[in-house]
Amino acid sequence: MHHFHGYAWTGQAAPYLNGEGIRRPFHPEFRSSPLPPMRLCDWLLKPRNRIVISFDQANDAATWLVDQYDIACPSFHLPDQEAKIGRAHRHLGATEVLPGGTDIQWGFHLKGERFVSIGVICCPNKHAPDYKCPAGQ
Repeated sequence: MHHFHGYAWTGQAAPYLNGEGIRRPFHPEFRSSPLPPMRLCDWLLKPRNRIVISFDQANDAATWLVDQYDIACPSFHLPDQEAKIGRAHRHLGATEVLPGGTDIQWGFHLKGERFVSIGVICCPNKHAPDYKCPAGQ
């Protein structure tokens, strides 16, 4: 049975977009870097304190994702572009794929050259079955 960990990061867009090396586990600063990893499952290699919240139920995790979306929404750099996908479609997608063990990461450019990354990672993870749960579950 899966459980789910919620992760979030908000910061300047440039390090996120240009910092690919530090976002990979082989980089010596990977674990201490606040930047989201390139592969979603690699969140599980980050320290436990990077977990924002954990869930036993996929629907609860999907609801958290849209709550985080709602918080970020007023700061979207291009809200008209995001509206083409929208909250309802994102929520539906999350409720459909999380129960099957598929990770979700949403990223948005924000005003002021910032970026937000919001994700729910399934644990155990089908893409990294040998990764241990960072929360010890």
